[in-house]
Amino acid sequence: MEAKVIEALKGGRRLGIMGGTFDPIHYGHLVAAETARDELGLDNVLFIPTGIPPHKLNRRVTDANLRYAMVEMSIRNNKYFKVSKLEIEREGPTYTIDTLRILHTFFPEQELYFITGTDALRELFTWREPEEIIRLAKIIGASRPGYDSYGLLASFARKYSFPKDQILLLEIPALAISSTDIRARVHKKKSIRYLLPDEVRLFIKENKLYQEL
Repeated sequence: MEAKVIEALKGGRRLGIMGGTFDPIHYGHLVAAETARDELGLDNVLFIPTGIPPHKLNRRVTDANLRYAMVEMSIRNNKYFKVSKLEIEREGPTYTIDTLRILHTFFPEQELYFITGTDALRELFTWREPEEIIRLAKIIGASRPGYDSYGLLASFARKYSFPKDQILLLEIPALAISSTDIRARVHKKKSIRYLLPDEVRLFIKENKLYQEL
């Protein structure tokens, strides 16, 4: 993990982790991270773009360094947000449990809060070592308005045993925006203005991203 990132995150008590493909990053991701930071008193939020996402091996994924660049330009004006190449620099498919173990080693004194969308949260117990993930970090399920997140938690409680305060829910209005929709709009030559930072929009245009799906 990069020395400059480790140094920047030292001394905190609560560290948010925003994992994802970020293909591309958009305002939904940024609002979710900022809401979690504000509501849960997080000292920092670390964005970790996935290197090789194990659940998307059959889908075209934009080069990791381009996705990292889009995250970096999106968060540079928020002093609480950091980005790391931790998963990008790891060989093979990247698993959440491995990332959390590494972060726990670097920041043993900090509580870890893993922020994810409810679409991903729904698959939590199909991930590698889900019980250990829940032990190492509180899971923050960011949902769009109208999504029955509490029904999802109730179904988890019926099927699995886990500390109930380890999975928390936050409603994020901007999560109506999705990376999938943005890619489709670019492919169809439709506007993506105001769905994501303008720097990212121009970066997508300059690098001719998402013209083919």
